[in-house]
Amino acid sequence: MPSTKTNIDSNVIFFPLLILVFVLWILYRSLFQFPVWFDETIGKALFFGLPVWIYITITKNKSIAESFAPYKLQSGLLLGIAVGGIFGFTVSILSLLQRGAVVEAVLLFESPIFWREFLLAMLTAFWETLLFFSFVVTILEEKFSKWSTALLVFISGLIFLAFHMPNAILRFEGPDILSQALLLLLFAIGQGYLFIGRKNAYALVLSHTIWGMVLVFHAF
Repeated sequence: MPSTKTNIDSNVIFFPLLILVFVLWILYRSLFQFPVWFDETIGKALFFGLPVWIYITITKNKSIAESFAPYKLQSGLLLGIAVGGIFGFTVSILSLLQRGAVVEAVLLFESPIFWREFLLAMLTAFWETLLFFSFVVTILEEKFSKWSTALLVFISGLIFLAFHMPNAILRFEGPDILSQALLLLLFAIGQGYLFIGRKNAYALVLSHTIWGMVLVFHAF
């Protein structure tokens, strides 16, 4: 019982740390223009992974790391394939209907470009799952246990959106920014529900990876 109280009390550093990460990330994206591979490996390791490690070290919170427990790997990967596959299939069908494209066989798995993009997508998914779901959602659940699941997921979705909006503003214009914002928010809400239901980060990493690959190949 005392350890639980200590853990919850120590979460007072959660919001200051999250705000600091947000400010540093915005400055990093605004001031520097590194290659995508650098952002998704070294950049997010420093700005997303390191703060979570610091938080776990200070608070001794075991719930965050538990979402990546080895025994959850197999079930998480299977669930991630299922969820990501449904999303990928749906987006592909909608893209075909919208653009009137013709279905053709493409040997994606034999392309070095595919595997490079897949690796980057997995790195992105890992760091973002760690920060926005294993960290943010877990601590919000602990701090605000009386919140409804819908409110918790919506707030975490807004946090996810806030981190991604600067990049969306740089890449898109006008109404496209709003459509991207809606897409990001809906994705984050879906991932939030998936995390709360299973507490399995592997499922989110794989579904996020597939989601990212689908958007890349359909040019969203």
